[in-house]
Order: sequence, then structure tokens, then C-alpha cells
Amino acid sequence: MSRIKEFNLPDLGEGLAEGEILAWLVKVGDTIELNQPIVEVETAKAAVEIPAKWAGQVRSIFHPEGSTIEVGTPIIAIDTDPGAGPIEESTTGAPDAALPTPSAASLAAVEVAPSEGAVEPGLIGGPAPGGRTAVLVGYGPRTTAAKRRPRKAGIPVQAASPASPAPVPAAPVQAAPVQAAPVQAAPAASSVNGAGRTGGPVLAKPPVRKLAKDLGVDLSTLTGSGPLGSVTREDVQLAASGPATAAAEPLTVTAPATMVAGFGADREQRIPVKGVRKLTAENMSRSAFTAPHVTEFLTVDVTRAMKALDRLRGRREWRDVRVSPLLLVAKAVLLAVKRHPLVNSTWAGDEIVVKDYVNLGIAAATGRGLIVPNIKDAGRLSLRELADAMTGLVQTAKTGKTSPADMSNGTLTITNVGVFGVDTGTPILPPGESAILAFGAVREMPWVHKGKVRPRQVTTLGLSFDHRIIDGELGSKFLRDIGDFLSDPEAALLAWT
Repeated sequence: MSRIKEFNLPDLGEGLAEGEILAWLVKVGDTIELNQPIVEVETAKAAVEIPAKWAGQVRSIFHPEGSTIEVGTPIIAIDTDPGAGPIEESTTGAPDAALPTPSAASLAAVEVAPSEGAVEPGLIGGPAPGGRTAVLVGYGPRTTAAKRRPRKAGIPVQAASPASPAPVPAAPVQAAPVQAAPVQAAPAASSVNGAGRTGGPVLAKPPVRKLAKDLGVDLSTLTGSGPLGSVTREDVQLAASGPATAAAEPLTVTAPATMVAGFGADREQRIPVKGVRKLTAENMSRSAFTAPHVTEFLTVDVTRAMKALDRLRGRREWRDVRVSPLLLVAKAVLLAVKRHPLVNSTWAGDEIVVKDYVNLGIAAATGRGLIVPNIKDAGRLSLRELADAMTGLVQTAKTGKTSPADMSNGTLTITNVGVFGVDTGTPILPPGESAILAFGAVREMPWVHKGKVRPRQVTTLGLSFDHRIIDGELGSKFLRDIGDFLSDPEAALLAWT
């Protein structure tokens, strides 16, 4: 029975032909479990963790971090039966004059993972219901040509031994043909993990450690709920979420420290355009020069809306819910769409496609660039369901794990520039959408109220729309209705619903 199996980079979604290896979550010699995350890969749409197709021991890692790999290329070799003894001959990689010629028996032990059919149903690459081939995220034929970038200098590939030969570009790294080291026994039961441990390192798998590092969580302060007191992903995420966040918390994700590179001798810095940032640039350029944009502005007294939020937070059933001004803006947009359905449409050349559903996008700034995840069929959600959906969207964006499916098929978008202290802006339409609303900062300003100048809470809205679909009258009425709702949301809810 074959032992060494090569795992190919799977289709990561919707016809994307390549992905960049961000981080290996395992190293040569590690014993891994079925479906354990082994590598984090970034495509033009999102960063995803790829699970192992087999349990066993890692024999070889073929590409270092920073490499851009074409879909279908082997990235790792796994020994599915490490307890059967050492492998006498090298079974993976390119020929090497320093290594003995593999025998027929050893070559027979090598099996490249089949692309379909022979893989257990439900796993990546295995058969799925309806005759499809299961993939990690999304599906579809390859529609773009793969481009390979030079490898990053100074990033070594993990090998089984320091004596392993140096990696050569375009060739997999060979694991030294030595007997596999025995698996270490589990830590003694007396070592308790987390805040209550009596000594020794914190028990946590590599993916959990990486997640904790990304979220800024100190593992030593946690009490694990996993086997032998190990820290799980749920423990880290719970610690990261903490108490209910403040109402004005921005929907942004701080760029990781690795994004800020040092300046060279020429006092210049060069940041590669790739992944999410590259796709965003292409989409924005195409949208800006395809759809004729018009932007209108409206300044609104939102004092009553802010008071309504305070009353909402005070209710018992809302005390643990994230309530922010953006929630009322989203509700205002959804109700205005019901009054003006043509705003929620797409230009299709010889026809306009009006949607009976609203996949409401919320623009988010992340370390990898701008993303616009959307809440599916948001118009059918109650105010509480909408609040929960927005909270989930924020938490997922913070971890950098927003899936391509959550960023696809948006119909209408809100961008909250007010969290940066900006009054408003002229946003560019996401491709395929006809309108996008910029929500500015809420400021206390002098305002004429009931014939007297008083300090009031004021914000400015900016609505950009596709003038092929939305003319000035429709755009103005849509923006006016959003402003009316925010001026007195309680009265609008009574009158419009």
C-alpha cells in the first residue's frame, strides 16, 4: 500500500489559477491529523487555511513561504504510515546525483493524490453530491494564466535535517533519507495549560498559536478547554472578542507589522502589488472608467438617531449586542431600497437587472487591503438579526478569514469613512453595483433647531451611483429617504413598515 502522498494546491475558488503561500503551519517531521490546517494561502480574494487530506507525518515541503504556486502543483508530501519504518530511498522530488537511484519497489510506494474519484467523499478533491468535484472554496474553470513571481530572498524551506541540500528554484526540497525520529510522548499530566498551569509550555497546535499571534492574545493567560488542557481556536477567539465592543468601533483591521518594510539605501520602499490589493486595484480601475459616476451629498441632524441608539442599548435584550450608528444607517438603506428598488440593480449592457434581494456590503480596511464582505439577503433580517450579522462580519474581518463567498454577489454597499474622522467622500462603485453610500463622522455642530441655534449631532452622507441606471431624481429621493430615517428613525419605522 502506498505511503508517500503528494498534496497538490487545490482550486481556491472561482477560477483563480494560483495562490501565494503566506505561512506554513507545519514543518518537516511533524505528525499531522486529518483535516488539520497545514498551510495558509492567499489568493486575489482572500487568505485561507488549507487542511490536510491525510493524517501522517510531513516528509517534504516543496515551496517556501512567499512562493506563488499554480493550482495543481504539489506543495507537500505526507507519509501516511510513518510507523511502518524508514523509507530507504528518496521518493519525492527531482533527481539528485548525491542520492542513490530509487528502486522499483520504492517507486511503487509513491502515489500522487488523484484529482477526483479516488479520494474519500467530503475531502478536498473528492466527489461531491451532484457529480461535482469538491474544492476548498468556490468552484469553476481556470480562466486566467498563472504567473510565477521570484521567490523571496532569505526565506528558507524547512527540511528534515540541517544536512539536507540547499533548495533549487523550481525543484522541490529533498528530505534527508534518514530514519524518522520517534514521536515524542505527550506532556506529563501534571502540566496544566493556560493560566492554571504548573509549568512547561502552553499546549496549543501551530494554527492556534498563529491565530493567537494574529489576534494579539497571550496564550499563557488562557485556560484551555481541549484535550490535556490544550488551548483551542475557540478559546483564542473568545479571549479576543472580550466584552461587547464600543459603539463607535471602526470596521477596520490593523495592518500586520510585516506590511511595514524598512527603507533601503535609496530611501525608497517597494511594496509588491498582489493578492487582495491587486484585485481591488483592478476592480476599482475598471469600475471608475466603465460606470459614469455621480455623487450627491446630504448633511443630516442625527441627534434623535443617537438618542434612539442609547435607548436601544439600555434594553435588557440588547445589552450584549454591538450597537453602532452604522446599524441604523444599514437599516435606513434597506428601507429606502424597498421604496426605490431600481437602486438595487446591475447594468447588463442591453438590460438592467433589478434584484429582489439585497446583499448589503460593508467596506472594511484590512492588512491585506480593502475588502467588501456582504450580508446575504439583508433586507429580510430584523434589526436584531442585522446587528448580529454585522457583528459576525466584523469579527471575521478582524481575523482575516473572510471567505470569497462572503465577498461575492454584493448588490449595494456602505463605506463607513466616519470612523477615521472624515466627514464624507466620493466612493467608487464596486463592480456590478449601482450605488454606494459613504457614512461620515458624527460631530456636534451648531444647527438651527426649532428656530434657534443649538448644538446638535450632525453627519454628512455621500451617495455615488451609476448614472446609466439612476438619474438625478431617483438618486436624490433615495438619499433623501435615508436622511429622513436618520433624522427620526422611530417615526420612520412606524410610517414605512
